[in-house]
Amino acid sequence: MELLKKHRNEFGLVLAIAVVTLVTTWLSPSYQQQPLGNAQSIMRHAAMLGVFAFGAAIVIIAGGIDLSSGSVIAFSGTLFFGLIVLLVPKTDRGQPMTGDVATWILVVSGLATLFCAVLIGTFHAWLINIIELPPFVATLASLVGLRSLARLLSARMTGGEQITVNDERLLSIGSEAWWIPVALWIVLAIVFWIMMNRTIIGRHLYAMGGNETAAKLSGIQTERLKWLAYCIGSVTAAISGILYAAYVGSVSAANAGLGYELNAIASAVVGGCSLAGGIGTIPGVMLGALFLRLVIDSVQKLAVTDSDRIEGLVVGVLVVLAVAVNTLRFEGGRSKQFFPGWLGLMNVGILSLIAGVLYAVTATEHAISRGFTVGLGLLLILAIRAVYERASNRSRTR
Repeated sequence: MELLKKHRNEFGLVLAIAVVTLVTTWLSPSYQQQPLGNAQSIMRHAAMLGVFAFGAAIVIIAGGIDLSSGSVIAFSGTLFFGLIVLLVPKTDRGQPMTGDVATWILVVSGLATLFCAVLIGTFHAWLINIIELPPFVATLASLVGLRSLARLLSARMTGGEQITVNDERLLSIGSEAWWIPVALWIVLAIVFWIMMNRTIIGRHLYAMGGNETAAKLSGIQTERLKWLAYCIGSVTAAISGILYAAYVGSVSAANAGLGYELNAIASAVVGGCSLAGGIGTIPGVMLGALFLRLVIDSVQKLAVTDSDRIEGLVVGVLVVLAVAVNTLRFEGGRSKQFFPGWLGLMNVGILSLIAGVLYAVTATEHAISRGFTVGLGLLLILAIRAVYERASNRSRTR
């Protein structure tokens, strides 16, 4: 029972993954006809998401936030492919021959990309530690600036914003070598689990995230820990940038990794990390990334139309639900009031309206009537909850 209580978030995610898998398999012909192919695709995408979700989670556990993951992915993919294009031999017309890239070129390009990621993490740590910018502002600046820099870099290195490499070994990540991102994901999980649970550095990261002032008074070098956390965040995003570029075979600085920072934060929060810092586990983040990717894939398989547009909605809803569940776990459980006062009553109506409209715009048949039914049903449920909270509050104050 103690193990179940300690890891209830992880057990809950395993159960949720099993339920979503069974329901989607029951409803989706694609899952029934190609179970192995769908499983490989989900694991590959979960791994590429999970790699940079580790970095986002460690930053969150350390009490910070990193909004630059998507732009670091775009920058790293652009730099990796740009260096390859610069180093490979050229044809008589000056066109790069990327069909069979030498191993040393791949190694040099990869190491140079990872080194630049360390510099990005160091820059973030300087902005936060020395300039004393809030982490939100420091990484928001990189979110905007790095993508523009990637576009300029791409134009300077290749003359365009899209870089294509046709090397078969890189492209195989999108087919028979699907296991490479998965294996890398598992190796990084083991490394980060050991660091967070079996080393002094990990304990200090948790302590700093829980109470930075107390950690400083205890003699913990918080500046070095922040540097480490943000470097891990940048390097894991760079690794994902290389994997995404290899998977697609080309990289566009304007579109690569767009919005991925939200997916990384969502995986960490769904996996049990508290945005207040000091709480979270590596296995939880793995399961969070897998659950998020599975839900997105299920929606894409089951939605008849607009599956791409629904993806952002799914991620947003999951983030809100995960934060709400964490609030229930750590701040009072059943006694927590979600709809107090006039603000609570107004949001009973707003949430019901949102649910009804969302159902109506995604339904293929009887959109208005079914959207109205969904909105009315949720209104009744939330109204009962609001009445229950008021009755409980009155009984406690007597």
